Amino acid sequence: MAKHLVLVAGNIGAGKTTLTERIGARLGWWTGYESVADNPYLPDFYGDMRAWSFHLQIFFLGHRADQYLLASHDARSSILDRSIYEDAHIFARALHHLGNLNERDYLAYRKLFELVVNGLPRPDLLIYLKAPVSVLMERIRRRARNIETGITAEYLTLLESFYEEWLGSFDLCPVLAIHTDNLDYVNYPSHLDLVAERIQDKLAGREIMELRGDSSD
Repeated sequence: MAKHLVLVAGNIGAGKTTLTERIGARLGWWTGYESVADNPYLPDFYGDMRAWSFHLQIFFLGHRADQYLLASHDARSSILDRSIYEDAHIFARALHHLGNLNERDYLAYRKLFELVVNGLPRPDLLIYLKAPVSVLMERIRRRARNIETGITAEYLTLLESFYEEWLGSFDLCPVLAIHTDNLDYVNYPSHLDLVAERIQDKLAGREIMELRGDSSD
């Protein structure tokens, strides 16, 4: 079988980590996850975003670039929880927009970002997970992570607007959009089978529409 690099993108609470875990196990792919528990900058960042935004973005840039290289050296296909492109086009942009990353640091970060990504392998597929902001907020509330207590609907709406703008010009690889508000690939095997089938179809070059689930099995 051909080796593929697949990226999972989407707003906070869209279901990226869960999908990465399930597809990796279902298809036998190498999986890479976002560094949260072992991220040395997150506590400082949430204590003072303006002081630590640049440091955090540089850490994520290096972490994700390392993941891409590890994935490229593994014999298996790979699926990564969040893409390196989101760091620049969504989150660093949001930090800059909200005044937590000044112009000088933002431009320095973007220049380094471009240099790094130009040396990385191109992905074969980007999976874009979508859900209404109300659904995202409920999922964030249920998982009750301390670092997410300050997330607001307004912030998620801002991120969503940046996602739509970014994906409107994204041309590195095909994009598979999946609406996750009515998909439960944890409790319904048929939902996971459907998602896995659509991913494989897209990788094979078959044209398919956005995936919209049904909450019933």
